[in-house]
Amino acid sequence: MPTEDTVVKLRNIERVYFKPDGSILVEALRGIDLDVPRGQSVAIMGASGSGKSTLMNILGCLDKPTSGNYTLDGSEVAQLDDQSLSNIRGKEIGFVFQSFNLIPQLTIEENIEVPLYYQKVPPSQRRDRTLEMLDLVGLSNRVGHKPSELSGGQQQRAAIARALVTKPSILLADEPTGNLDSQTSGDVLELFDSLHDDGLTTIMVTHDADVGNRCQRIVYLKDGLIDTDVYNQ
Repeated sequence: MPTEDTVVKLRNIERVYFKPDGSILVEALRGIDLDVPRGQSVAIMGASGSGKSTLMNILGCLDKPTSGNYTLDGSEVAQLDDQSLSNIRGKEIGFVFQSFNLIPQLTIEENIEVPLYYQKVPPSQRRDRTLEMLDLVGLSNRVGHKPSELSGGQQQRAAIARALVTKPSILLADEPTGNLDSQTSGDVLELFDSLHDDGLTTIMVTHDADVGNRCQRIVYLKDGLIDTDVYNQ
């Protein structure tokens, strides 16, 4: 049920992809209703082709639904223009991907500062907030290092710090441990647990049941619809 402090509210979200002749190619999402209270950790799971990636792209304002309403932290965003969606992404949403997407030529602190640069945050504030995030993810001792000098787990931690530096309303993670070994995956997931314990809203796409079971809630998709919605704790 929605609450007064619902950070994500989807109503009848549909996403249809069309062929050049206007006929339907695929109905990726066929009417999604979803409420995520602030501070909840949610896993989105389902078979390949179930609509997970499409839903994540809409949640992240990387794509627009064909129809339906999406309210993010009190603002209706479903039909905003591209520039407005870009602004929302920069301020409200943190992204963590399977591939870390760090810029190899930059140090990790320069990577983390990138979102703040685009928000025109003054350099001194960028530096202070970046060092704060590095401390949060346990990388204070890696200042000055480039991504190639870090382990996979450290690179993912740097990517998480970059996602958090704008102090977003939600953190979206797409298979965040997909490129990591089991030990390193556990370390990264412990960081996600800690972020959730601190009150951050996290939504994670995963195929790994062990990862999903660490979240408070698992939303299973099937054929573009929510099949089951399970609370773990």
